[in-house]
Amino acid sequence: MNKKNIEQILKLKNVKPTAMRMLVLEYFQTTTSAISLRQIEFHFDHSDMSTLYRTLKTFVEHNILHTIDDGSGTIKYAKCIEGCICAPEDLHYHFHCLNCKKTICLTKQNIPSVNLPENFTMSEANMVVKGHCSDCQS
Repeated sequence: MNKKNIEQILKLKNVKPTAMRMLVLEYFQTTTSAISLRQIEFHFDHSDMSTLYRTLKTFVEHNILHTIDDGSGTIKYAKCIEGCICAPEDLHYHFHCLNCKKTICLTKQNIPSVNLPENFTMSEANMVVKGHCSDCQS
């Protein structure tokens, strides 16, 4: 994906396209699994960590990235699918490989709606399927 496309994505989400934001989004465009903060820090090892963290926070607030609690004790980040507003109807399953520890979004199937008691409001839900990915099966 070229810089023009990345800049356009940020502008569509009302995020100012700074150099760091463009680099971080470009990095996420190349990944197929969710990424921990430690992995991101390692990739951008010469960057200011507070700027990096603020970038991730901004991306989550503007529905560019979403966070995943896969049960590993580390929050991970993944790209939101196009049109996602991170509302309950956008929530999808995640798969966490017990061997290689990768977590991937399973965006073709949303988490089913839950009938909550009266005056209860759902703000988030997390569904993680654990097992072994195709790479670790062989």
